[in-house]
Amino acid sequence: MAANMKQVKANGITINYEDRGPADGTPILFVNGYTSTMMSWPEELMEGLRAEGFRVIRYDNRDVGRSEKFSGLPKVADVAAAVREGRKPDIPYRLADMAADGIGLLDALGIEKAHVMGISMGGMIVQRMAIHFPERLFSVTSIMSSTGNPAVPPATDEALKALQAQPASEEREDVIRHRMKGRRVYQSPAYPMSDEALYARCAREFDHMYYPEGGVRQYAAIIGDGSRVEELKKVALPFLVIHGDADPLVRPEGGEDTARSVPGAKLVMIEGMGHDLPVELCPRYVELISAHARAAERKQAAE
Repeated sequence: MAANMKQVKANGITINYEDRGPADGTPILFVNGYTSTMMSWPEELMEGLRAEGFRVIRYDNRDVGRSEKFSGLPKVADVAAAVREGRKPDIPYRLADMAADGIGLLDALGIEKAHVMGISMGGMIVQRMAIHFPERLFSVTSIMSSTGNPAVPPATDEALKALQAQPASEEREDVIRHRMKGRRVYQSPAYPMSDEALYARCAREFDHMYYPEGGVRQYAAIIGDGSRVEELKKVALPFLVIHGDADPLVRPEGGEDTARSVPGAKLVMIEGMGHDLPVELCPRYVELISAHARAAERKQAAE
């Protein structure tokens, strides 16, 4: 399905989004990861959930894609030092602001409550939604994410290097090939993408908008958020954690720590899954997320 994108003011900024319906379905809000745009979601996942009757909504986070851009280039080392020392880092915005963007989009669309699912940084953002806006959520799904707990093992050296490396130039072909190389490092080893499919995905994201500066501010927001463990202990929402046992970027321990931190959370560890959403696994994601969402709706209807 071709993207039917629109823009709206949400939380005081411009948010680019797509609402593919159905209008009478219970909404599921898709929240992207670090530097990725709404174009990164597999069609098989979105269409699978839409076929289950959910109202599927995805959007570009601030500072990526076609949503509003910000200014200021914080130094990550300074942000990390502030967090270590217990100081509030001086950064353009926080993950809590990004969570408020998603809730603001729900407001703009007239949606009182939704299921939310986030991947990687998006998982951190939906954790913040659960902490700050629990009354707006039916359920939460956090995929390949973590809690900000410094005790959780960091990314492998190879994965971190791939994430932080820069392309040879900002020309389209250089950027696409660079992103392909990086994704090969942290893709699911049991479900490798073909060169053609990976090229198409990276090209889709580049053509949507290439804006590397935004990544600096997003990374500062991730580092600056510190640990969410104590706040997550107070979350009382139905909470599903999905993680790959072969994820070198956000290690499996990140998913385990998330599930351990949220009372009653369910953890599903998937064999051979890395730091991506393989098409082959989309039917399983749809099944897991649908069952989780329906159970949450039944529970809240009974209360």
